[in-house]
Amino acid sequence: MSDAMGPAESWAPDETGSAQEGLSEEAKQRFAAAAAAMQRIRKEERKSKKRDDRVAQTIIQFLGSGQHAHLFILIARLVARDCPSIFILAVLSLIHDASREEADRYMQENGMDAPSAKQTQAIALTKTHDDIDDTSKAEIIAWVSRMQMALAIDATSILLRLMVDEKNIDGTVLQLATFVLQEHMRMHNREAPYEKVQPLTASILQTVFSPFMANARQKFLEQSTHGENSDTAEED
Repeated sequence: MSDAMGPAESWAPDETGSAQEGLSEEAKQRFAAAAAAMQRIRKEERKSKKRDDRVAQTIIQFLGSGQHAHLFILIARLVARDCPSIFILAVLSLIHDASREEADRYMQENGMDAPSAKQTQAIALTKTHDDIDDTSKAEIIAWVSRMQMALAIDATSILLRLMVDEKNIDGTVLQLATFVLQEHMRMHNREAPYEKVQPLTASILQTVFSPFMANARQKFLEQSTHGENSDTAEED
């Protein structure tokens, strides 16, 4: 708050009244500016909490439907890794309208455009699958875009929570995304075994994560090195 108000100024009691009034008015303006800044910060914090609460409630709503109970353990594992709810919501958005709407709303409130079906790499992935109809392909491409946008909100931080080492992501993400894609195909009247869907899902997640992995790996290694140095110092 001191930065917003500027440095403290001194004044002598024997100065003219007009000068004292001038200083007093300036001080009032600074206090008002500082108070307004704090109010804006608190408002943003409340808005952020409200957004996070909405996202969490949408996930609870998703799990509340009996047909998705089998995904509870996977979602719980990601929550245990402190994976942000918005990324989980983006994964679920392919098969749950409320999750898709809330994820898009969340990202728009963060100044992002709505996900589109123009994700070049995702288009290339789906082109190799002639057995997927055009409507389904468009939804999958938008899904890839949505997951990548959710990740981009705080990519390095999110990936660090999901990484088990400098090269690998917790397999729970792949499992959850595979079940989601499998259900999406079922919704489009196409049955596909988990083992057949998983390679496509892995390629999709590779597309989602790859733009951010270099920075995340570097940060992961820095943290690992720092942790090793701390342990060595304690032993000494």
